[in-house]
Amino acid sequence: MRFLLPLALFASLAAPAVAQGQREGVVTLSADSEARWVPFDLTPGNQIRFAATLDGRPVTAILDTGVSYSVLAKGSAAADAARTTANGQATAIGGAGNGAVAIGWQATRTLGIGGLTRTGGGVTVADLPALATGSARAVDLLVGRDVTGGQALDIDYANRRFRLIPSGRLPFVGALAPLSVSAGRRVYESAVSIGGSRVAPVIVDTGDGSALTLSAAAAKIAGVDRLPTTTTVSFGLAGETVSTLAILPAVTIGQQTIRNVETRVEPAGGFSETIGVAGRIGSGLLQNYRVLLDPAAGRMVLQPGPKADEAPLRSTSGLLVGLERDRLKVLHVMRGGPAAAAGWRPGDLICRIDGQPIGADYPTSALAKWSIGAPGTVVRLGLCDGSTRPLTLARFY
Repeated sequence: MRFLLPLALFASLAAPAVAQGQREGVVTLSADSEARWVPFDLTPGNQIRFAATLDGRPVTAILDTGVSYSVLAKGSAAADAARTTANGQATAIGGAGNGAVAIGWQATRTLGIGGLTRTGGGVTVADLPALATGSARAVDLLVGRDVTGGQALDIDYANRRFRLIPSGRLPFVGALAPLSVSAGRRVYESAVSIGGSRVAPVIVDTGDGSALTLSAAAAKIAGVDRLPTTTTVSFGLAGETVSTLAILPAVTIGQQTIRNVETRVEPAGGFSETIGVAGRIGSGLLQNYRVLLDPAAGRMVLQPGPKADEAPLRSTSGLLVGLERDRLKVLHVMRGGPAAAAGWRPGDLICRIDGQPIGADYPTSALAKWSIGAPGTVVRLGLCDGSTRPLTLARFY
């Protein structure tokens, strides 16, 4: 159950101010790359988290096709301040929409992921807060388009594994959709159709935990203003963003039509408008499919998984919370929900739910489902000051 936590958004970073060859290095695949599956888990924010090696050192990484150039956390043990040079600023998701983060640049010797090895090149260096994954621990690295873009990326969400194989391979059958790497933004891009209207370009962003995000202008084309809506919150490298939230009846990606798609609408002047795109397709949608991303061959392939036709989980509490050790911190109170009517505020701390304490396994426990319980259910939320507040669940969007 992942709805309770912030669905984090990472940055699509601007190009580092160094030569192309220095940035990207040389990528090679081993002869047995098709057998070199990389196991992963999904963070509470829906990102693909896995183990890689950087300059011979083990690192935790997130697969992020919405990042132009791979990003190393400034606080990682793999970051070397003595080898990092200042490199200006980059545009990132979060904040007021035109978020900018300070970045550095660090040359690397080797980067290894499954059957892929990159020799030379380098990484952007920036702060990567743990909150951006929706979990208590930060990751070391965002692996971006500069590493994966020349290969076919086969993501088997159902079995929690992915592999990098030669472009042009077609290891499974599914619905086809166009896919390319944009010349200017240098990220994976496609298009969607909503209500018969084409919306493009949209970034295909495995580092974005939400399902579909639209710019304010694209949302008007999609008719979001005719649907029941609420609000939600996301966290990116540039800070917090509050967005409108709705459920679109249908979205078509190439040959694949998807029903009941949870959709976020950015404020006017938000990140998508800033970089000139209509929105993003994220891992919240992609995780219901087996996905092949092969921009060099011009295609994305979607094969429905066992949960492809399931309706998205809807909050019936109106509270979005983050886990802080043995307590939940209210990060956002959704507009029009029961929690808003009951006077809840961001920053409120919950230590017990129906008398049960918050444990370290909370994100994957049955207890975490209280926030999407049946309408009419009364949940007794114990605050960390010892008081208790009853909350009656309801459907509100």
